[in-house]
Amino acid sequence: MNDIIQFLQQRNSAPKLTAPAPSLAERESIFSAAMRAPDHARLRPWRFISVDEDRRQALGVLFRDALLARNPQADESALEKAEKSPLRAPLIVVVVASVSAHPKVPPIEQKLSAGCAAHGVLLAAQALGYAGVWRTGDAAFDRNVMDGLGLANNEEITGFLYLGTREGDPKPLPSLATTDFVSQW
Repeated sequence: MNDIIQFLQQRNSAPKLTAPAPSLAERESIFSAAMRAPDHARLRPWRFISVDEDRRQALGVLFRDALLARNPQADESALEKAEKSPLRAPLIVVVVASVSAHPKVPPIEQKLSAGCAAHGVLLAAQALGYAGVWRTGDAAFDRNVMDGLGLANNEEITGFLYLGTREGDPKPLPSLATTDFVSQW
């Protein structure tokens, strides 16, 4: 079997991550690969925000404050969980969909392109020996979080990609039959 196909068939999210994260040079390679996402009309409807080191703590405070604004009755354990969530990986990449008006490229297509770019980040990170997981949750859809990250009104969060070194063995993947998902017309 082709090595690239085998690699793609074995991609696996890794919820438990530790240091090290990809270096700055490796991130350059990762983002360069991600920018090869399908992109009708070359709109480049995505961008990336890297959050590492102490900025992860600031992101946690932003998550906590946004949760409190959404739910003033949130208990301390929920607030603490929100605040500590960015510390679960040494690097967070916020994938942003930048949607613009275009006569031939509807917003959904631009958002899907950003999703493909996010998948490209995960694939490239894994190709370099790292691991990651794509997370969303309420914070990804919270305008307070988007504003805190400096997103424009035409931008939204596609996902938070937690990247680092896999801690432990990969989780077993279920075997899926393509016949359950593919049909012919």
